Amino acid sequence: MAKISPLMILPPAIFAAFAGLAVAGMMRENPDELRSTFVGKQAPAVPVEAVQGTVQLTDADLRSGDITIVNFWASWCPPCRAEHPNLLDLEAQGYRVAGINFRDQQDQAGPYLVDYEDPFFATGFDLRGRTAIDWGVTAPPETFIVDGDGTVLFRYVGPLVGSDYEQRFLPALAQAVE
Repeated sequence: MAKISPLMILPPAIFAAFAGLAVAGMMRENPDELRSTFVGKQAPAVPVEAVQGTVQLTDADLRSGDITIVNFWASWCPPCRAEHPNLLDLEAQGYRVAGINFRDQQDQAGPYLVDYEDPFFATGFDLRGRTAIDWGVTAPPETFIVDGDGTVLFRYVGPLVGSDYEQRFLPALAQAVE
């Protein structure tokens, strides 16, 4: 009777483990969505500096009793430019939209808001991206819905455009306002 080497069993076992992880990932409710560790928890701190020429966003703004949309953006980011009209529309509808600019330059961020209209009631300026890291932001744009007591209710990765925006973000916003 021939003995089977443990080295012969190892490759199929590793393959089976990876296949199991892939199947488990595909079975999630929304496999494309990145989960936020902050949903259901208090929002992290905001930057202590504002975009030049704008009102400073504060931690108290996120705990004002009103729903706040917090948008991480940059002037150099094409998807941020694509979502900008929808941010202006949300602001026109009466939503409190705050902007946190990150990994940008003051001499580019401020003029961008002048040239394309400023949808934000207040801003934070995160030159080094440290606040973005604290919030778990991977790349701009990312948007959070924060309850009036500072609790993060929802995280949206990517630009606020298209059917995904309409089918995921807007219903989450409507639910938060209820």
